[in-house]
Amino acid sequence: MANVKTGITLFSLGTPYLKGQLDLEGVIRTAAEMGAEGYEIVAAQMIPSYPYVSDEFVDFVNRCKEKYGIGPICYSANMDRGMLHDRDLTEDEMVARAITDIISANKLGCTVMREQYLLSPQGLARIAPYAEAYNVHVGIEIHNPESPITPAILDYVKVIEETGSKYIGFVPDFGCFATKPNKPYWDRALAAGAPVEALEKMANLRYENVPQDEATKIMMPELQKYPVLWGTLSSMYGFVQFRKSCTAELEGLKKIMPYCFEMHGKCHYVDENLHEVSIPYEEIIPVIAASGYDGYIVTEFEDEGGYDAVEQTTRHVAMVKKLLAESK
Repeated sequence: MANVKTGITLFSLGTPYLKGQLDLEGVIRTAAEMGAEGYEIVAAQMIPSYPYVSDEFVDFVNRCKEKYGIGPICYSANMDRGMLHDRDLTEDEMVARAITDIISANKLGCTVMREQYLLSPQGLARIAPYAEAYNVHVGIEIHNPESPITPAILDYVKVIEETGSKYIGFVPDFGCFATKPNKPYWDRALAAGAPVEALEKMANLRYENVPQDEATKIMMPELQKYPVLWGTLSSMYGFVQFRKSCTAELEGLKKIMPYCFEMHGKCHYVDENLHEVSIPYEEIIPVIAASGYDGYIVTEFEDEGGYDAVEQTTRHVAMVKKLLAESK
């Protein structure tokens, strides 16, 4: 049986943090108050000395752990391939940055590191010896529109299996299992005057897997009349895709569970009944609970709709705990 713990990525509270409503200690305290058993820190957002970790920051984190009972369990790295103005980073440069992140994760006490897909499968294989040397399990984030069954992710699976390393794998993001349109984008279009009939027509085209170019042509009268729909349509074919069923994707998740080091519990809107309106957690959590997974589901609230970040993150943590209890 699985040994699933609940955590929070501090990114979930990024809005109150960036607005100055919470400082970093306040963010950690709030995460603890929500019932998180650990937290993921987005290094580029919240570590002043990024990409390095100073002794002073380690002391700060340890003091917070003593006060609030939780510490960092995952270092969320940022593979900024486009950081130079005139060219992309080479693979050698990206591998070097990943190694720096591994060292920083180890110094912070994290045994898991989220890496982005911009590091190629070959690059992931190259950092495996460093991950093992520093006892940091590096997981490529599986983020919508990719899923456990898309070719790009299967390329990583092949490399992981070829190396035999236990220190490289995945961090699946539950957004890739979405079965309904993204509520923030939908509500934003409605607020801008788009008719619900146009949104439903657009969603049905996406459900039927109509190619984006063809869908654009079909929707052109509505797009011209309601310009906000351009962004909505683009999102449905981009990072917030959805499908009629996620059964195939969940079967793919079962196959890669031995390579999963953490799960990103993505949420865009959790209602008052503790139900994520676009992502079928009622199907996802039982799959994880029935596996041998030993790790965290980390709440990741994506603040795109102007909802209250603290409320949404609190609801999500409660929802995951409830579903885990029901799956025992």
